[in-house]
Amino acid sequence: MKKFIISLSTLILATHVALADTNPFMGEHKNQIALNLGQGVNSGFLIPPPTQLVPFYFVHVQYSQPTTFFKIPARQSINIGQTLGFGRKYGWDWDKFTIPMIFLSEDIALAHGENWYFSTGIGMGLQAQQNDRLGAKLLFQFKLIGGYRINDDWAIEVFVQHFSNANTAPENYSYAFYGAGFTYNF
Repeated sequence: MKKFIISLSTLILATHVALADTNPFMGEHKNQIALNLGQGVNSGFLIPPPTQLVPFYFVHVQYSQPTTFFKIPARQSINIGQTLGFGRKYGWDWDKFTIPMIFLSEDIALAHGENWYFSTGIGMGLQAQQNDRLGAKLLFQFKLIGGYRINDDWAIEVFVQHFSNANTAPENYSYAFYGAGFTYNF
């Protein structure tokens, strides 16, 4: 584990020193809009990858602007989303989890090249109602993202995303999604 952390730190430092003048998410643009779609999994944990895909989906629109996080390229975003549940599987009635949400997030580029980036994100927000899977309206979000800039305006991203209430309520089975999205810079 120690070797992995040292290697990752070296890679992050090397890519940021080489490309410190560009924001890997947006290039020279100041605005970005994204459409993201996610497939739900039964486990709230993302690593190792859960194998139980469930009839639970996530659609969200994200508006972002470039920023930095301790001189590391980043983007700050407002997200409006909707979870969509259908049917019953693995002991859960997924229909009850069709809930709108809104959250603020920050994604930080951990490593990037000319057209690619790997980043992590954190966020906080609210869902419209609490339920027996995530017993609070308050949400905390964690995200890992891999992105590729097709050109100066468009990029594609793949992600794993986790939502929980950070144990602020007795129920905290969390939501977890694997997904993909498109971003447009302007």
